[in-house]
Amino acid sequence: MKGLRWRYTRLPSQAEDDLSGKEGEEEEEEKEEAAPVPEDPVEPQLVEASQVMGASEIRQLSLHLPPRVTGHSWSLAFCTSRDGFSLRSLYRRMEGHSGPVLLVLRDQDGQMFGAFSSSALRLSKGFYGTGETFLFSFSPQLKVFKWTGNNSFFVKGDLDSLMMGSGSGQFGLWLDGDLYRGGSHPCATFNNEVLARQEQFCIMELEAWALS
Repeated sequence: MKGLRWRYTRLPSQAEDDLSGKEGEEEEEEKEEAAPVPEDPVEPQLVEASQVMGASEIRQLSLHLPPRVTGHSWSLAFCTSRDGFSLRSLYRRMEGHSGPVLLVLRDQDGQMFGAFSSSALRLSKGFYGTGETFLFSFSPQLKVFKWTGNNSFFVKGDLDSLMMGSGSGQFGLWLDGDLYRGGSHPCATFNNEVLARQEQFCIMELEAWALS
């Protein structure tokens, strides 16, 4: 019993004498490491699996989405593997959706990039959207190009092409009516880099996710 009593009185005093400073530092370090956790949004729930994005890409993109869509499920409104390579089909699949859309594609080089639109993609006579709209590219690390405030040329859709971001006759991202070819140039709306490895690219797969 004496040995037990000795251990009960000795261990706490030794730990406090020898490790009080270190424990304090470790506790502070643990708090610092835990601090970013509350900043992470709720993990997005995808109704279907993505053929373009992996879990890591989905998680990274979710960090840049507006707070109003945090926690919303992602519904696959359109994908080329299911709905075919047609911009008209994309517009048709967007009917009934009014909320924001995440457009993501993979090109012939395996490059992954796309855009977030503050509202559903549709036919329009002029540009529409808000400053929540942005372009992004995994090259291979995620780069996000937010609105610069220089103009409001966010999204414009016609039967022959879909355009996102503009300035000096160049588009940040544009796709043709067959969703086969596209292009990307630096533009004043987002001050973006070329999203693909080349300014002109061929689309291998494209998905449009409704975030509502």
